[in-house]
Amino acid sequence: MLTCKDASQLMSQSLDSRLGLFEKAGLRFHLLICHSCQIAYRQLDFMHRLCKRIAAGSEDITSLQPGLSAEAQERIIKELRRKQGEQSSPGN
Repeated sequence: MLTCKDASQLMSQSLDSRLGLFEKAGLRFHLLICHSCQIAYRQLDFMHRLCKRIAAGSEDITSLQPGLSAEAQERIIKELRRKQGEQSSPGN
């Protein structure tokens, strides 16, 4: 069983080169059970892709920015409007 420290080293290595079969399997298993490492891997992968785009001279890096889906944004907007309506209604 990999420790989080071992997993973080393998995550970094996996972005630059291919992992061996056992390393890859060990990392995948660790990521299945460790939520903190899942988050760390997503962040590391995002930074890696961003740096590659910047190094390549790409001006359009906005597509790499993590964000909410359009559906999630709409739900938040609706909820904010509902809350705003409750606050401005008489009796509050």
